[in-house]
Amino acid sequence: MKALVKAEAGPGLELRDVPEPEARAGEVLIRVLWTGICGTDLHIRSWDAWAQTAVKPPVVLGHEVAGRVVAVGSGVDTVDVGDLVSIEGHIVCGRCRWCLAGRRQLCPNTISVGVDRDGGFAEYVAVPATNVWRHRHPIAPDVAAIFDPFGNAVHSALSFKVLGEDVLITGAGPIGIMSAAVVKHAGARNIVITDLSPERLALAESMGVVTRAVDVRSTELRDVMAELGMVEGFDVGLEMSGAAPALRSMISSMAHGGHIALLGLPATSIELDWDRVIHSMLTIKGIFGREMFETWYAMSVLVAAGLDISPVITDRFHYTEWEQAFETAAGGHGGKVVIQWGDES
Repeated sequence: MKALVKAEAGPGLELRDVPEPEARAGEVLIRVLWTGICGTDLHIRSWDAWAQTAVKPPVVLGHEVAGRVVAVGSGVDTVDVGDLVSIEGHIVCGRCRWCLAGRRQLCPNTISVGVDRDGGFAEYVAVPATNVWRHRHPIAPDVAAIFDPFGNAVHSALSFKVLGEDVLITGAGPIGIMSAAVVKHAGARNIVITDLSPERLALAESMGVVTRAVDVRSTELRDVMAELGMVEGFDVGLEMSGAAPALRSMISSMAHGGHIALLGLPATSIELDWDRVIHSMLTIKGIFGREMFETWYAMSVLVAAGLDISPVITDRFHYTEWEQAFETAAGGHGGKVVIQWGDES
C-alpha cells in the first residue's frame, strides 16, 4: 500500500510502498479515506528538536484519521465492518491508576498513533478497537477526519462555563476557530479572537462564530473591550497559539476570577506576571488532547445538533499531492488541510 513515511532521521518525508497492516487481536483494520495534517506532522517533517527526541524512524505519520472498517481482529465486538470511524490517537495502557479510574486522558504510559506507531497517512491503518469512534449519525468523511483537533477545541472550550460569558481566544488557527464555534453554540456573549494572519481572521469572521476578529498588530484589545462595553475583562480565555505575547495579553485582559484554558504549546518557557494571576485569582488549566470518551460524545452531539465545522477545512489534496498539502499547512494562513486516500468523499 502507499504510505507517507518518516524514513530516516532528518528533514523530509517519503511516499513509498509499505506492507499492509493486519488487524490483530483486539484491533480493527481501517481503509483510510481522509487524514488531516497536524502541527505534529509538520514538526516531524522538519525534524526539529522535539521530533528528534520523540520519533524513531521509520514510521508512518498521521493521527487525524477517518475511514471505513474493513476487518476486525478476534475479540472485537464494539465495531463492525463497514462502519465509518474516526481515530483517537492516544493509546493508553488501561492499567495505571488514571486508566482504572476512567480518566484515560491522564495516562502517563500513552503512546501516539503516527508518532510511536504507524499512523494514518496511508491507505490502511490498524489500531485498537478501543481507539475508534463509530459515527452513528451522518457525517462527511473529511469532517470526521478532523474530529481529533475538533476534540481539542471542545475539550478546551467546555472546560469552564461559557453561557453568557465574554470569551477571548488567542490564535485563529483551525482549533481556535472551532473553539469559537463551540462557545458560540454554548451561549457565550462576546467572542473575541486574535491572530496575526488576516486570512485566518477573515475565515473566523466568514463563519459567523466571533463578535470581533482582531489583528493585534493594529488593534489594541482594550479598545475592542471598550467598543463592546466590557468593563471587567474577559471571563474565559482560550489560549491556542503558544505565543508568549498572546498569553501575557490574555492574562492582563481577564476579569477577576477568570478562567484560562491553555492548549497552545510554547516553543520555549514563558515568563508571566504571576502577581496579576494571583491578585486576580485566575484559574489556569492545561489541556492536552481529548477526554476519553466524554469529549468524543460531546463532539458527536454538537455536530448532530447542527454545529457545522466543515468551513474550517479550506484545502483538500489527493495523497499524490502531499508535498503541496504540507507546504500549504506549513504556511499557516488557511484553515485545516486534509489529504484524501480513499474514493469516498
